[in-house]
Amino acid sequence: MDDRFSQAAVTVQMNGTAAELLAKLMGELGTEDPMAVLSRALGMLEQGLAARRLGRRLGVYDAQTQRFMDLVI
Repeated sequence: MDDRFSQAAVTVQMNGTAAELLAKLMGELGTEDPMAVLSRALGMLEQGLAARRLGRRLGVYDAQTQRFMDLVI
């Protein structure tokens, strides 16, 4: 990523549902920094799109049930 944009400030508008989900995830991750959550979420989206471009799968493996669940993007 270009370092010129790593600290660029932006304003993001979101609906109430997205704001509630962001607040919930901040609590679960133990952070007061909404950008920490958004950065992680955007990173997962980027990985999913890259996997799809390469014809691969991105998902979650549950070792207890031995099930693989694809993340749908």
